[in-house]
Amino acid sequence: MKLVRLVLGSLILFFDFVFTPRSKKRPAPEQAQLDERTAQFKLYQFKACPFCVKVRRAIKREGLKVDTRDAKNNEQYRQELLEQGGKIKVPCLRIEENNQVTWLYESNDIIAYLNKVAA
Repeated sequence: MKLVRLVLGSLILFFDFVFTPRSKKRPAPEQAQLDERTAQFKLYQFKACPFCVKVRRAIKREGLKVDTRDAKNNEQYRQELLEQGGKIKVPCLRIEENNQVTWLYESNDIIAYLNKVAA
């Protein structure tokens, strides 16, 4: 099973690299405002997880700057996800706005939220 995951994960990463989406082009002031809004967003993810790749591609497509945190290989990020988010489940977007923290799970929900932010 581990071998299957390794092979599939490698294929997913290869095709993600080959077919990387292009970022939206925005006027500089608009992009700076968007970068400021997303500066406190953190995406907890596993590198080869297909749902995480889906979210990362949406982030790239929208031209967003979101910090990614590898919860599989970094014990500190894994603990943050467990203790603050409540469970080790990826992808998970940590949204810090107006001194309030929200943990958003499910790739489709994360993408819908990011599309709304970028609109």
